[in-house]
Amino acid sequence: MTTDPLQQARVALDRGEYGQVLRLLEPLCANHPATSPEGGHLRLLMATALMGQGRTDTAADCCRSLQGCRDEQLRQQARDLLLVLEAPELNRPREWSLTLPSLASAPPLESLSRGGSWRQSRAAAPKPEPAPPVGPVKAPRGFAALVVALLLSVLLSQLLGGCMRVRSEIHFAGPGRLQISHALRPASGTPSPLQQRFVAALGQSQNGGFQRHLQGSQEILQTPVLPAPQALAALGQSLSLIADLAATPLPPPTLELHERNWLVGVRQHLLLDLDLTAVPNLPGLQLEVLLNPVAAGDVRRAEPLATHTEAENRAAIAPQEPTSGHRMGRVLWPLQSGRRNTLELECWRWSPLGLGSLVIALLLLLSLALQRLRLTLGFGLPELPA
Repeated sequence: MTTDPLQQARVALDRGEYGQVLRLLEPLCANHPATSPEGGHLRLLMATALMGQGRTDTAADCCRSLQGCRDEQLRQQARDLLLVLEAPELNRPREWSLTLPSLASAPPLESLSRGGSWRQSRAAAPKPEPAPPVGPVKAPRGFAALVVALLLSVLLSQLLGGCMRVRSEIHFAGPGRLQISHALRPASGTPSPLQQRFVAALGQSQNGGFQRHLQGSQEILQTPVLPAPQALAALGQSLSLIADLAATPLPPPTLELHERNWLVGVRQHLLLDLDLTAVPNLPGLQLEVLLNPVAAGDVRRAEPLATHTEAENRAAIAPQEPTSGHRMGRVLWPLQSGRRNTLELECWRWSPLGLGSLVIALLLLLSLALQRLRLTLGFGLPELPA
């Protein structure tokens, strides 16, 4: 027999011994905080046991304590369980239930053995009064509409892969050169049917030449470094493809990159305008655009949600973990479903060759100015020693 309390708790949970589960896991919670993956797993088991005992309020509090867990999958499972716990209860109409008569008004069993007395008691029993007319029974249209709406919501969430994080990255490789990549990470660890169709369709596309890479549960589709117009066309094609697969009509996005060369550097102006008003706001669906490398001060406008650096985003999720320096210079722009999202960016891409030529020109002018000053003071031109 195993001595692991966690394994014993799982066995007790399978048997329906919810009290035994809580007695085994409550001492372990003191040693494992809710922010750790071990603590999050323990509290999810406790929430399941509390639901089995009918203590939904305590189970909901247990799920809320996992919002700061470092494990993203455990956080998503806690949010899904909290949605079930906080779902409103539907009132069942009285006419849908069958009411049994009270046993107190029924004749005793001893009288049933005597047929004559039973017939006499049946004849002497008063006849019940007829029920008042209530008219024809109406169909519960309101309840049917609610059920249909819930079913459509569930089917739509499964179709769009609601519990999924989609991050599109625009990498500025150089003046006039971009690289586009899409990172897809399902919360359940299993790719949704929509994600599988999107990856297959994008891999067969000739525009952009997306290549597929796997990093654990995350699937990455990446293009090589392309000219800016071709890279933006590949990004627009990806958005149109995912809209067609999800049967959600979306207006054509605005993806514009204007550059002006000043010899010492290139002035870039990027405009992204994505109309997502037709996309429903599903729980667990995260849409993000990552700009790399970009400074936070280069963002001129971001609507409706503001941008933030990836280091700030990681610090907000896991404050106890140090932020590495290589994540600086990456700006994350979260997208909001059901709204129009606009981002405007202006930045400089300095040219090392142009900056070096400018420094050489300044040094040459300084040398000429010093030589002219020497002649003005009467020292003459510099001469070689005799």
